[in-house]
Amino acid sequence: MKTLGFIIFALGVLSLLYGGITYGRQKMVLDTGPITATVTEHRNVPLSPIVGGISVVVGLLLLAVTRRRVVPAGNAP
Repeated sequence: MKTLGFIIFALGVLSLLYGGITYGRQKMVLDTGPITATVTEHRNVPLSPIVGGISVVVGLLLLAVTRRRVVPAGNAP
């Protein structure tokens, strides 16, 4: 549970810092025998700061919550 909380927290912080996900995609423009030409298209997927803030809060809550194993009274060692 703590690992999941840390991952969600880190993704929320990165979302707040960068504001989105940017990636590149190569596209073949020209292919005539031995000559090829490609172009890289850059795309951006924007993320709302609200999503980043909620992720940070949920991650911190998951880090704070600890699961305790309850042992029944009759089965105590």
